[in-house]
Amino acid sequence: MVFQGSSAAISHTGKVRSNNQDSGYAGSNLFAVADGMGGHAGGDVASSLAIARLESLDHPYESTSQAERALRDAISDAAAELIDTVRLRPELAGMGTTVSALVMVDQYAVIAHIGDSRIYLYRDETLTQITTDHTFVQRLVDSGRITPEEARYHPRRSVLMRVLGDMDAEPELDTFIMPTQAGDRWLLCSDGLSGVVDDPHTAKALGMGLPPGRTADNLLKQALDGGAPDNVTIVLVDVGGQHPVFSGTATIVGSASNPIGIEVPAARSGRGGGGWLHPARTAANEPTHYEPAPEFLEELIEEDRRRARRRRIGWIVGVVLALGLLAAGLVLAYQWTQTRYFVGADEDSVVIFQGIQQDIGPISLSTPYQDTGIPLDDLSEFARATIEQTISASSLSDAQRIVASLTDSAGGGTG
Repeated sequence: MVFQGSSAAISHTGKVRSNNQDSGYAGSNLFAVADGMGGHAGGDVASSLAIARLESLDHPYESTSQAERALRDAISDAAAELIDTVRLRPELAGMGTTVSALVMVDQYAVIAHIGDSRIYLYRDETLTQITTDHTFVQRLVDSGRITPEEARYHPRRSVLMRVLGDMDAEPELDTFIMPTQAGDRWLLCSDGLSGVVDDPHTAKALGMGLPPGRTADNLLKQALDGGAPDNVTIVLVDVGGQHPVFSGTATIVGSASNPIGIEVPAARSGRGGGGWLHPARTAANEPTHYEPAPEFLEELIEEDRRRARRRRIGWIVGVVLALGLLAAGLVLAYQWTQTRYFVGADEDSVVIFQGIQQDIGPISLSTPYQDTGIPLDDLSEFARATIEQTISASSLSDAQRIVASLTDSAGGGTG
């Protein structure tokens, strides 16, 4: 049956790119995002061709297996069309596109995915990434070599290992079927959104309960506020819910909305919702490119090992330098304390001490310099109490002057 729910699609060139190589589609049963690559025109053409090929799938299906098979066939046909296009237009060689598509069949979502665009599910106030990025850094994350946060800023984060391109007529797709339910929000997006707006901010926007169009605008505004170094495409799908069900024609955005697939005007700017803070560094700031060769992967892994070694060496050197500076500071501080003097007492006599009247744990910052030989018992009660509390001196001569005054008051001489 026809999907019961509501949807929205929006695409924007961003603040850095000169053209929009993304494409998006929101129909009655089909929803898709494609992020093209391969130069000024190649990416536009690739994503447009992929969406055009998928568009024929936008109708009800009798079963999920039928929908899954249709997705696989359509994406394979798109790959063949890319190869034919490059044969006719050699200047487009190397073009390719990601594809993340979702077909609603009754209470199920049928998903097909290749590349680093993403599909998220927001359910019960929790955001879950459903697809897995087909990138070099994701392989590093999966192998435990780096963390997901490190992957966001890795210098090779834009290297795709699987993509719909002009070199493989049988692309390796991820396809699977998931149950869905009323209240679910499905988000399909290019890395222009996921690389700039982190998951907590995305979840917050999805959790505000606004209609799909306003929610998509909010997410786009966050990407623009974060610098939007790449094209941003968002397709949002609500299952059931309070908002009007889908009606009318499909919404096509990005380069696929342009008949020639090139030079798409910038989409509407975001509206509604206040601005939120974003990471100081933007993650999606390098052109995406495809490197499928195994030897290249090995080269990247070795490069990452070298980078990790440099980081460890840099960290060790930094720690050693910090410890050296700390030790030097402590030595200088101790040397300064040894230029100070004070007058105090030992068990039974007046003593000139070198250092200061403080200790650092078990470490004393003063040592006896001269036992004056003046018995404490010869001092007045007030003078004795003052000495026992210690008297600071600005120099050794000042300390000796203090002792001389005590000698006069005690009526005796120093030993």
